[in-house]
Amino acid sequence: MRHGVKLNHLGRTAAHRKSLLSNLACELISHKRITTTLAKARALRVYVEPLLTKAKADSTHNRRIVFSYLQDKEAIKELFGVISEKIANRPGGYTRIIKLGKRMGDNAETALIELVDFNEIYGKATEKAPAKRTRRAGGGKKKAGETAAAEEAQAPAAEAAADKTEEKAAE
Repeated sequence: MRHGVKLNHLGRTAAHRKSLLSNLACELISHKRITTTLAKARALRVYVEPLLTKAKADSTHNRRIVFSYLQDKEAIKELFGVISEKIANRPGGYTRIIKLGKRMGDNAETALIELVDFNEIYGKATEKAPAKRTRRAGGGKKKAGETAAAEEAQAPAAEAAADKTEEKAAE
């Protein structure tokens, strides 16, 4: 039984699987998104997210740990430079998997795996979203005296603005 086993063996030996995931992780780091099979994308997510978490704290120890997984100096520079700055405030969930459908040749499920913070399409929508307001029972109600005073304070300002526009129109 597979109780609690997160790792998909992908039909490969341990050395082949380690090499495959290392290469996929390097490509994901350098290109920010890659297309692969769904099973490999899910295995890659489990492999690369702890590395991204380690990259948030730039130290020699963390660099050496990540290098032992990736074996690529350029990927390490990119990860601890550009990527770590973007994901610094994110508490987790650095990757997104989008299913693309089946591949023509062998009918394998394909998927796009990408780094969440480097997608401009979804990033713009989340930046413009208004902050969620919490509601409490009775917290939003104003007293009758407060609302009347607020309306009276706004009325003279509105009249003054109307007078100014009329003066400009007369000139």
